[in-house]
Amino acid sequence: MSKIKIIQPEDAKGRLKEIYSQLLKTRGNIAEVHKIQSLRPESIVKHMDLYMEIMYSKSELSRARREMMAVVVSKTNNCNYCVAHHASALNKYWKDDKSIEDLKDNFLKLNLTSEDQALCIFAKTLTKNQNIRDYETLTDELREVGWSDEAILDAALVVSYFNFVNRMVLSLGVELEKDNGENYNY
Repeated sequence: MSKIKIIQPEDAKGRLKEIYSQLLKTRGNIAEVHKIQSLRPESIVKHMDLYMEIMYSKSELSRARREMMAVVVSKTNNCNYCVAHHASALNKYWKDDKSIEDLKDNFLKLNLTSEDQALCIFAKTLTKNQNIRDYETLTDELREVGWSDEAILDAALVVSYFNFVNRMVLSLGVELEKDNGENYNY
């Protein structure tokens, strides 16, 4: 249950109504993570811009890899909302329910490439260890399996973005949509 007031689409006025209408037009739905920001409508727009840049821009990291990292970060943070959304998105690429469950349970169970395993370790370690002093070894491990500096930056952006969203979702009580987020994009 939401811990703050939410303005529902049917009650929206002015700029918020415009933003909700645009979301319906371009995405086909309004996710709960958008509604939780309804008291600050422009934050929805800025959030979507950031999301689109981090998750859809040209990168050495495929969309599937970015979704994989999103699942690892969100699972590490116990953010069921984001796990559900991004596991569903990832499964559109992987098409393997068992592997998705293994990723959520313990990605080390999976027969991942060294590149993918390094990304998962990076995502989990960076999320879990906020007091870590020397992050250099994390980037060294990514570089050792062949990732460029641009890919390492993209990985850090994905991890940072999902830590931001997870904390917003968890602290404000964002609830999963009735269809478990399977038909939603945010």
